[in-house]
Amino acid sequence: MKMLRPTTDNRSPGQFEGSFLVAMPGLDTSYFANSVVYVCAHNADGAMGFIVNKPATISVGELMTHTGIPFSERGSHGVSGALGPIRAGGPVDEHRGFVLHSDDYCAASTIPISANIYLTSTLQILKSLAAGRGPRRAAVALGYAGWGAGQLEREIRDNAWLSFEEDPEIVFDHNNDAKYGALIARMGIGRANFICEAGHA
Repeated sequence: MKMLRPTTDNRSPGQFEGSFLVAMPGLDTSYFANSVVYVCAHNADGAMGFIVNKPATISVGELMTHTGIPFSERGSHGVSGALGPIRAGGPVDEHRGFVLHSDDYCAASTIPISANIYLTSTLQILKSLAAGRGPRRAAVALGYAGWGAGQLEREIRDNAWLSFEEDPEIVFDHNNDAKYGALIARMGIGRANFICEAGHA
């Protein structure tokens, strides 16, 4: 499917745009097992987002070397400190990079997802980060998750996902292992309380 863009005109955005999806046990045998997905676009054509709690197999240093960008590992304000681990964003276009970041950076290609989180997918933002002129907080994702028209809605009706409001800390936090549990804990439940099948009236 084509990559969707977030709603930026006067139309109302999709219900799940700018929110989290947390995988339910029914997805335990799929690519999305234990995933937390940040939804960046949702409209009549479908939806797209990025898994924000699973590390990619490539490091920041390897990514920068691969793209030919010099950088330093030193200091918490360096590119490694800002980015943390590279995320495995999803199964679509897995070799393409996307940067979710704070609102203190804006380029011609930057798209606001919400008041707190922006998306830039050009090499320039990595160069800016390496030069110390990038956003204060950022998360690089390789690949993305995509749904066709009506597919995400069906999956949610089938109890495949729980939806949660946006929290920049979940997007940018470097501790990927804690994100899944942190979100479901907000409902006052644990994973043992999940059921795999949706109820029907």
